[in-house]
Amino acid sequence: MSDYLPGLAGVPATKSNISFLDGDKGLLAYRGYSIQALAQHSSFEETTLLLLKGELPTASELQAFDELLRRDRIVKYNVREIMKNLPATGHPMEMLQTAVASLGLFYPGDSSENTEEQSFAMATKIVARMATTVAMWEHIRNGYDPVLPRKDLSYAANFLYMLKGEEPDPELVRIMDACLILHAEHTINASTFAALVAASTLASPYLVIAAAIGTLAGPLHGGANEKVVKMLEEIGQPEHARAWVEKRLANKEKIWGMGHREYKVKDPRATILQKMMMDWADKRGSVSPLFETALVVEAICEERLAEKGVYPNVDFYSGILYREMGIPSDQFTPIFAVSRSAGWLAHWREQLKDNRIFRPTQVYTGYGERSYVPVARR
Repeated sequence: MSDYLPGLAGVPATKSNISFLDGDKGLLAYRGYSIQALAQHSSFEETTLLLLKGELPTASELQAFDELLRRDRIVKYNVREIMKNLPATGHPMEMLQTAVASLGLFYPGDSSENTEEQSFAMATKIVARMATTVAMWEHIRNGYDPVLPRKDLSYAANFLYMLKGEEPDPELVRIMDACLILHAEHTINASTFAALVAASTLASPYLVIAAAIGTLAGPLHGGANEKVVKMLEEIGQPEHARAWVEKRLANKEKIWGMGHREYKVKDPRATILQKMMMDWADKRGSVSPLFETALVVEAICEERLAEKGVYPNVDFYSGILYREMGIPSDQFTPIFAVSRSAGWLAHWREQLKDNRIFRPTQVYTGYGERSYVPVARR
């Protein structure tokens, strides 16, 4: 094939039965189960096991997996010491990539062995420690020892407890759990493709996840939710939104959180997150200025961009929710990585079952053959 398609748009890179989306209808499903049903009825633990194993677990299977996640939350002090020596001003995604890569030194695993039991055990350990690592950094970068994980809390509850150092609000735990489910998987996006390429070389799962983290960090991928909050803060008030959007469109500049390569309608995850935000506002009896501004921006963009198929994506409302929960904006993308580790590892396991190293070709646009000229004659 000699045709060049920028960004590999529309080029099938693999076969997968992990997730499915229909961008024209706004459908997203994990292993055949709609994202709406999972966000409403499932937990992150159950959704992770569904992604890794392929089926909804029985009660005993889920309990056993949950116990493994709780057991494996703690990390060795060596990892903590590595983190303490990183610059406190560094972005948490750079910390996370470093820390996850270092985990492989202390909890080694060989991808080339490729057994179901071993790959599942390694995947479980990584998922368990992702949230621990992100929460630890919030305290370490502020000069404090991290809060130790608790085995009596769910995945989402323990993450919020470690992050804040206090008993989490049950309503915020429910919201965080749903957010983790919504971000857990999304077919072959940029970071998942990076994970597949690394996996195809039989790199360790820690390096596979580190490669995916580095890819997710970009503002055109996972970093967009952080950009959305900065954008809304720049707009300031709902009444300023129209002038801001019109100027942005006139200058052909990006409106963060708007549009998705796959969806021609509103991202179904954005719809769920928006409803969660509205329900929480109703319970509190007030709507935050940031959320009010976001609603106005969405309405203006729908008016101006709907005919082009540009609607809010998952990043548009996730950052607002996290901000309202009191989470620093530079931690939004690491939380995305915590969640997406479930999908990345599901694809890693799938890749190993029928592996072939990725080796795409290129369309060469350089010189033809040239004669070498010694440096003295140039």
